[in-house]
Order: sequence, then C-alpha cells, then structure tokens
Amino acid sequence: MSFQADETDQLCIDTIRALAADMVAAANSGHPGAPMGMAPVAHVLFSRFFVANPKSSQWFNRDRFVLSNGHACALLYSLLHLLGYKLSMDDLKAFRQVNSLTPGHPEASHTDGVEVTTGPLGQGLANAVGLAAAQAHMAAVYNKDGLHISTNHTYVFFGDGCLMEGVASEAASLAGHLQLGNLIGIYDDNHISIDGNTNCAFTEDVVKRFEAYGWHTQVVTNGDNDYEAIYNAIAEAKKVTDKPSIIKLRTIIGYGSKQQGTHGVHGAPLKADDIAQFKTKTGLDPSKSFAVDEKVYQVYHNIAKRGAEAEQKWEALLREYAQKFPEEGKELTRRINKELPEGEAI
Repeated sequence: MSFQADETDQLCIDTIRALAADMVAAANSGHPGAPMGMAPVAHVLFSRFFVANPKSSQWFNRDRFVLSNGHACALLYSLLHLLGYKLSMDDLKAFRQVNSLTPGHPEASHTDGVEVTTGPLGQGLANAVGLAAAQAHMAAVYNKDGLHISTNHTYVFFGDGCLMEGVASEAASLAGHLQLGNLIGIYDDNHISIDGNTNCAFTEDVVKRFEAYGWHTQVVTNGDNDYEAIYNAIAEAKKVTDKPSIIKLRTIIGYGSKQQGTHGVHGAPLKADDIAQFKTKTGLDPSKSFAVDEKVYQVYHNIAKRGAEAEQKWEALLREYAQKFPEEGKELTRRINKELPEGEAI
C-alpha cells in the first residue's frame, strides 16, 4: 500500500510540536528540540503502522515502542495522551513535577503506555533488542501454520547520544546476529548533542557500522517534511524479515523554533516569543497553550480504534489456537497472565 496523505497530517504534527514546547516551557525544564524534530516520524509511525490498544495497554501482541533518547519524553507523553492512554491534559501540564505521571524520563509501571524506563543513553536500544528477541522466541515456540499468535514489531527511536554508548553497540551486534527482523530502529540524525554539533566528538558512518552488524539500512534525507519518504522507509523495513532495520533520519532539532538546528534548543525551554511565532506561522493560536484541535483527537482515536479491533481479532485467534493445541494454549495463557507453573512458588 502506498502512502496516502491526509489533510490532518500537518495539523497533527504541528500540534505534537506545540504540546512538547508547552510542556517544557511550563516546567521551565526539559528538552523540546528532539520532540519537535521527531514529530513527523512519530506521527507517520503511529498513524500508519503502530498497532496497540490504549484501553488495554498490556495486550500481549501489541507493537512495542521504546524511546531510547528518553530526554525527548515530551514527544512520547503527547502521543500517549492523544491516543487515549491514562494520561490527561492535566498530566501533560504537570510535566517534570514531583509525583506526576509525566516525569523527566519515561518510567515503566508508572505511566500507562510506557514499555521501558529510559534515561541512560543507549539503554533503551538494548531494551528494544531484548523485546524483539523475546517476541522472536515466542513466535518460534508457539506460532503454528495459519495460527500466528506472536507477530508484533518493536520500534525504537534513538539519537547520536545513544549511539555513542557501548551498550548500544553490543546490543545492536547481537540483534544482527539473531536476525531480528521484527526490530525497526529510527535514528534521529540531527547532528546535535548537549555539547553542540556532533562534529566535535561523533563523526563515524553509522550506516556502515550497522551494515557490519548485519542490519538492513536506509537513509531518509528530509525527516522534517518528506512524510512519504518516512512512510516508504518504514514500510520497506517491515518487509525485511531476516534482519533488524535502521532508518537514518536526517532531521533539524527544534524544527520551527528560532533556535532550530542548534544545541540551544536541546536542553532548555523555548522562550515565550519563540513558541508564539511557531504557533503563528503554523496556524495555531499563539494565545493558547496545551490546545488540541478536535480533528487531531479524532485522528488518534481512530488509531486507537484500529488497535482495539486488532486485539479482538487476536483474542479470537487465541481461542482457536487453544482449541487446536490445548497444551500449548494452556502454557501460553499461563505466560501471558504472568503466572508461575503449577506447583511452583516464589
């Protein structure tokens, strides 16, 4: 299926960027740059590919999303809110506040919809490899002809800082060795770290490095506006079943800000006049903060509906599986329910 542009795409992307800027500004702390730069790929991924049910966030066969560059969590929180996870607008307004559901880095078992706690750079990429390996194992053990119970993908966003860390290298090497075709990584190539331009410390050829690991590689040169290229790259990655995939996505950090493309937008809130000019030029109301057009909510509620329908189909498949393979079905259900084997106790 080819990319079909929707009239709401730009509004959704600009809304995500504005929410991220508003969250960081309200907290007077955080990272608006990466969320603004990665809003297009996040929107394309979630609106066209990602399958999960926000009303049943622990559904077994959901796709997994990991934000390895956890400092960009304003992006994730915006998405979770729009999709209908247990994250209200008031929660977004409480970004980085004590005891809030929107801490400065994503925390699993704390915020609904967050799969992995991330913060230390590179760790999330390693966790994503683990998630993908677990899915591949479950598929190998339980999938039967015509009854594929475990089919989900793991998607992971990461940046230059993640790739500078040794743990990411070790995990990426293992992923290539294991031929994890269910793992798709999006590398935010924005050339900026907290210290400034990456040319001061990180100039390696990432694509060649991952080719050496055994990954399928692609490059999208305009991650800011070429939504079709983003879509095509993800679609192509999903076709590759014998290798993990990395998409090197060239973006401008803080896209739309007066400081875009600089480290000034990396770890500090945008000034009020900067947020206002961004909203003005994108057609949003500069006098309003934390504003979401009903059209945007409708788009993301439709995504959630797609996930709920997918879970219903999967539940029917699981029932059929249990009837045809009662022993495997019983063991699979035990594992899904996180129960110990009969007779065992902690």
